[in-house]
Amino acid sequence: MKVALGVSGGIAAYKAAEIVRLLQDRGVRVQVIMTRAAQEFIRPLTFAALSGEKVITEMFSAENEPPNIDSAVEHISVAQSIDALLVAPATADVLAKFAHGIANDFLSTLYLATTVPVVIAPTMNVNMWNHEATQANLEILKKRGVKIVEPDSGYLACGMVGPGRLAENESIVAAMMEVLGAQQDLAGETVLITAGPTREKIDPVRYITNRSSGRMGYAIAEAALRRGGRVLLVSGPTALTAPGAAEITRVESAEEMSQAALKLLPHSSIVIKTAAVSDYRPKATATQKIKRTGSMSLELEPTADIVAEIARLRESQIVIGFAAETQNVLENARKKLTSKSLDAIVVNDVSREGIGFDSDRNAVTIITHDEVIEVAETTKWDVAQRVLDEVVRLRKQHRVSLKATT
Repeated sequence: MKVALGVSGGIAAYKAAEIVRLLQDRGVRVQVIMTRAAQEFIRPLTFAALSGEKVITEMFSAENEPPNIDSAVEHISVAQSIDALLVAPATADVLAKFAHGIANDFLSTLYLATTVPVVIAPTMNVNMWNHEATQANLEILKKRGVKIVEPDSGYLACGMVGPGRLAENESIVAAMMEVLGAQQDLAGETVLITAGPTREKIDPVRYITNRSSGRMGYAIAEAALRRGGRVLLVSGPTALTAPGAAEITRVESAEEMSQAALKLLPHSSIVIKTAAVSDYRPKATATQKIKRTGSMSLELEPTADIVAEIARLRESQIVIGFAAETQNVLENARKKLTSKSLDAIVVNDVSREGIGFDSDRNAVTIITHDEVIEVAETTKWDVAQRVLDEVVRLRKQHRVSLKATT
């Protein structure tokens, strides 16, 4: 997901640097477009370093650069590559240009060239904000579907008091994420997620593992970030790249995963255990590579039941388990829901072709103590959103019950 962030001239331009970081925390790529006036308040290098993306400051190539046909149509390519346009801060000049279709710089041209949702956070002097021309421009933009994040009232840089101060960055980002279809219903929550397989060593070169790719857990981690949560991700060995804002702890064995998860448990409010933890490990691990000399037997012992231990030690956390089954799917899942004292369990039939392990698709059943929710085959991203919808519902339900008992 990618957002273009337009920064126009005003003392609040420096606040846009924090907006870049907040969007990145939610897994959103940000490309910054700066007006010439904005560059008088903050340098492009700041945004380039924060975003890792090219910062666009001119409509065409700079005077000391050779002519470049790409720069002549860059506003079109950027318009086609983004999922939304955010302008923060937006001056009265920007509002006027957008309202009346004036396209004399990169930002105003990009606005006309794109069809994606647009969010604008204005800031200016109180008299400029209250002027009938500004208010008329705002009405035009609202009628066209532009989302306006109204400025706050207070002490302004010019020394006056009243409306015109840039809205809080969290409010701006929340409006942006809502436009992108990601409600901030996990804001204030810390979500502990376990993902991927574990490896139980037989000797220095061999181990017991399973087919889990970690895709489901990583999808939930990214979705939770976009919905405003803080994510603590405990990951077994996987080839996936973790969401940039997730706080990741990498482990290998079931014992390491157990220790890491239990250590982070007190810092979490929600636990989602998607990891496919090995149920057994070798009772003894050879210190040297075992040579092939004929048949051999391997004595195994059970590993710790991580999710059951988490449920036993939790205080007020919501705990969600995952189960991969091949037979008696719902019956086995319900038994685990009860025996492990979980709030919900997400179960899938991994014997079905094309879903589950090593696939970007999944079909699951979410079982709670009062509901059974069938999620038909879809992407793991969509499954992640459905799981988090249920997590939010359970969290609200849990808070209501806590209030009732206090």
